[in-house]
Amino acid sequence: MSGHSAVRVVIADDHPMFRYGLRAVLVEGTEVEVVGEAASGEELLTVVDRTRPDVVLTDLAMPGLDGAGATRSLLSRHPDLGVLVLTMHEDDQALMGALRAGARGYLLKGADRTEIVRAVLAVASGDAVYGEAVARRIVAFFTGAHRDYAAQVFPELTEREREVLGLLATGCGNHEIARRLVLSEKTVRNHVSAVLFKLRVRDRAAAVAKARDAGLGT
Repeated sequence: MSGHSAVRVVIADDHPMFRYGLRAVLVEGTEVEVVGEAASGEELLTVVDRTRPDVVLTDLAMPGLDGAGATRSLLSRHPDLGVLVLTMHEDDQALMGALRAGARGYLLKGADRTEIVRAVLAVASGDAVYGEAVARRIVAFFTGAHRDYAAQVFPELTEREREVLGLLATGCGNHEIARRLVLSEKTVRNHVSAVLFKLRVRDRAAAVAKARDAGLGT
């Protein structure tokens, strides 16, 4: 995307009237150009292949292939694509599922035009963006009840090691964990090694499986 051109967006939602309203909201200004629409995950893959947008603005609940599944498929084919979820689902399972799939942003339906356009532009620039309510859930997920629960099921780990394990369980790699926890990647690798040793598992996949069996990252 060039510095002054409109961000090319594809909208995916199985409700035609919602797509119509969202398109009308997005094209009020000159920042965004809607280049395609889709009513299902499968249709979204086809439309993106044809139109090559900068950003996909998608719901999660769609017939057939859902938004998270479509996101995984899209990013395997178009790794530079920005995916912004716009949904009514604010539960942890939906949120973390979308983030694990690779979504770069997550807004709740009801966000106003300014918030949506700002999020589209941010995602197109490579930034991650979350609505205020979603950001609170993310913070609560990693610092609230889930942290207390992790302490109960993995008492052998330090608090920092439990944070690292929780992020591993959501699909984060070393670089992303380092960014979120404001650590060096070397420090993250050391924490991961400690987690593997203390949990008596051979690799990350086994640690993630153990964490998810305990309810982390799901």
